Amino acid sequence: MPGNTDDRRHAPATERNRDPIVSVLQGILPESGLALEIASGTGEHAIHFARVFPGLTWQPSDPSADARQSISAWIAAEGLSNMREPLDLDAASEDWPIAKASAILCINMIHISPWEATEGLMRGAGQLLETGSPLYLYGPYRRADRPLEPSNEAFDRDLRSRDSRWGLRDVEKVAECASRQRLRLVNTVDMPANNLSLVFRKE
Repeated sequence: MPGNTDDRRHAPATERNRDPIVSVLQGILPESGLALEIASGTGEHAIHFARVFPGLTWQPSDPSADARQSISAWIAAEGLSNMREPLDLDAASEDWPIAKASAILCINMIHISPWEATEGLMRGAGQLLETGSPLYLYGPYRRADRPLEPSNEAFDRDLRSRDSRWGLRDVEKVAECASRQRLRLVNTVDMPANNLSLVFRKE
């Protein structure tokens, strides 16, 4: 059921990172089709992307009922015709409630979820995406060719103290997991605040 506009939640980081993310998405998203966002959280990213990319139909999703309520409230408030109601979708699940997507996005999930969620994300993307279609990831990562930034080192310690299954992942390990589902890492883009954009394509 659509939520009331009072149910809208706000994530301060969204306003800071949404436009740098858009600058990367402009080079990789198709002009039309269905864009699936995994772990949409408050829904603010999906709403912003739906405004910027009106030719795409945006399908948000989240396993949290509170998050889906916020997403529905944003949809009701904005009245965008290219936004679908959120799906109850857990990335780690074997069965996703959607059959196909032209692009998949996942922002700030991989470091605050068990590794099984990353494995599930790659499995689902490998099944849903057609050859050449993009999978876009955003967040903080470890890289073999450079030391971890002090701010990310502290963030990683905090995450692991909250849940031992969480923490910043190695780009190389994520790419290896993706490759098993015929998803190839084609670009790594440095982003503000020591984050990265990882762009994969279905082979």
